[in-house]
Amino acid sequence: LQNWKHFINTITSDNGKEFAQHQEISSALEIDFFFANPYSPWERGANENLNGLIRQYIPKSSSFDEITPEKIIEIQEKLNNRPRKRFNFETPNFMFNQKVAFIT
Repeated sequence: LQNWKHFINTITSDNGKEFAQHQEISSALEIDFFFANPYSPWERGANENLNGLIRQYIPKSSSFDEITPEKIIEIQEKLNNRPRKRFNFETPNFMFNQKVAFIT
């Protein structure tokens, strides 16, 4: 995340063991790291929204062994070019490119 540091304000995660070294991440990025309360998905709204969009392409019962890297890229492209209400109906790609153009 070091290359994206200037785009990140805070990090909010769930309480999984994959974030056991959150203090190192927080320190290296000089950023606040928060944890959502258990069983409180509304505290990670953008994440939960994206999970729902992904589930339109990959149902919860799917085996990831059957999903090719090409299929993942196809889904990624569709989602990153899909207008979002939270971005005033612009796409994530558009918003990202606006930030990059502004910073560089």
